[in-house]
Amino acid sequence: MKYAIIAAGLGSRLQSEGVSLPKPLVKLNGEAMIDRLIRIFVANHAESVSVIVNEEMKEVQEHLKSLSLPVPLHLVIKSTPSSMHSFFELSPSLEGGKFCLTTVDTIFKEDEFASYIKAFEQDDVHDGLMAVTDYIDDEKPLYVATDPSLLVTGFMDSAYPGARYISGGIYCLNQAGIHTLHGCMNDGVSRMRNYQRRLVEEGVQLKAYPFSKIIDVDHAEDIQKAENFIY
Repeated sequence: MKYAIIAAGLGSRLQSEGVSLPKPLVKLNGEAMIDRLIRIFVANHAESVSVIVNEEMKEVQEHLKSLSLPVPLHLVIKSTPSSMHSFFELSPSLEGGKFCLTTVDTIFKEDEFASYIKAFEQDDVHDGLMAVTDYIDDEKPLYVATDPSLLVTGFMDSAYPGARYISGGIYCLNQAGIHTLHGCMNDGVSRMRNYQRRLVEEGVQLKAYPFSKIIDVDHAEDIQKAENFIY
């Protein structure tokens, strides 16, 4: 399994609330968020890990260059207008099989993640397994509509009658996802949520995989929440 991390945001909200470290280097129980992700990926059969950071994040760039890993680390340094564009910059290193993509501030339980990866490795039916959660603590959640078998039927910006799940920011996909991504870029589509809508429109078979809880670290108060959650 190939893994990729989108860490190209500026983390401006954290900075405005007094957090001096760049978001990828913010520590949870003594471990930088990006180091935690890489460690977990390596423990879950990583063939390689690819990371995109923006051009201003010199400290993060140097940190990643200093790491010694048992698998190849591909570092992309580029400022992009959206997470979908960051995904596109990472996509050349994700060709040729299944991959898992996350944002750097996505915090989850390690055992749940391991089960999720195992489920996708063994899935020969669906093109993607999308992490979802019914824990909603996000300013602009993306709601995920499913049928009774958890097949994804749509992505919505607002709650709807019977809405249960939101996107957890973890995406396991095969090469159908790359094909759709290239089409989105050619058509001028932006934002990950619009890319996900295009996946459904094109008939890409996506199944939701529920996690008990996934936390995004967007504000300073989220750091303590995340530490308590994974402790």
